[in-house]
Amino acid sequence: MELASQESSVSGNHAFRAAHKVSDTVNSARIKLARRWNFVPQTVAYQGYGSTSWVRVLGRVVLTTKPKPGSRAEHAAKNGNQNIRGWRAFTSVPLQFTEVDIEIEGVTTRVKADRGGLVDTVVDVALSPGWHTATLRAEGTEAVQANIIVIGPDTKFGIVSDIDDTVMVTALPRPFLALWNTFVLSERARMATPGMPVLMDRLVVEHPDAPVIYLSTGPWNAAPTLARFLTRNMYPAGPLLLTDWGLTQDRWFRSGQEHKNGNLERLAKEFPDMRWLLIGDNGQHDEQIYSRFARDHGDRVAAIAIRQLSVGESVLAGGHSENGDHTGSTVPWIYSPDGAGITRGLADLKIV
Repeated sequence: MELASQESSVSGNHAFRAAHKVSDTVNSARIKLARRWNFVPQTVAYQGYGSTSWVRVLGRVVLTTKPKPGSRAEHAAKNGNQNIRGWRAFTSVPLQFTEVDIEIEGVTTRVKADRGGLVDTVVDVALSPGWHTATLRAEGTEAVQANIIVIGPDTKFGIVSDIDDTVMVTALPRPFLALWNTFVLSERARMATPGMPVLMDRLVVEHPDAPVIYLSTGPWNAAPTLARFLTRNMYPAGPLLLTDWGLTQDRWFRSGQEHKNGNLERLAKEFPDMRWLLIGDNGQHDEQIYSRFARDHGDRVAAIAIRQLSVGESVLAGGHSENGDHTGSTVPWIYSPDGAGITRGLADLKIV
């Protein structure tokens, strides 16, 4: 039996190595094609977060198209007024294992992007609470700046929010409509969930030092589009924690639940004195993920707010209950179809 298990493990490892080799070959072909089409290398910076002694810096190195000088597209890009159809976010090609220099407050660190071109690293640096700027630059690209929110040691309350069908209506439980919304629909046609911008605004007014972290299973390709959506709909600024789709070291497809569980555990370790308000919906395992976190870290959760999908949205979502059953939980749960209802529930808890 043990021998059979070892043989199966070896066979699985060979399969993954072969799959990664195929993936790398495909990506190399895409890079050659992109260069032929005059794509240019670009460093993309994402918002990060950290404490007064370290920061988590996020970015990506890709080959992408560049608007022609003086064009309407270049003007829109400079002013953040793009109106891009979803599929265009997936035309960039990751530059694997590229070296990237990160400079923040005079401290320069050189790191290497991963297989998907992603930079996700921790830099040790002494900073004061508030917003700071990190500069990222890969060879052959222009330097770009990433905003970093530094959380002070006296901050005891934070907000973690899902994006899809929580702050933005995407109807992800309906596969074909989800594909349409993700790849075809122009970004300005996407709608904010009713009442959610007001709720988030009230939260940051009541808790001005609280960090807002957007934790989603969406791909890093969509990060610039999502950031513009959040800004356009007046959501508070905050880091996006997204993921890559595709192969990992030990899985054929990345697990969205694993991604969310891992980042929540990481936040619990990074900020052991923080209590979090967790906001999600009942269509993408948020109830299960948040329930597990509350069970393991009940003293770290101020409340859990779940936006209920409509009947149409939840047809293929797995038959979730109307208000869940959390009678054994020490953490308060709030269910509502919109931000206004969640706000009322949080007001009862004296959170807003």
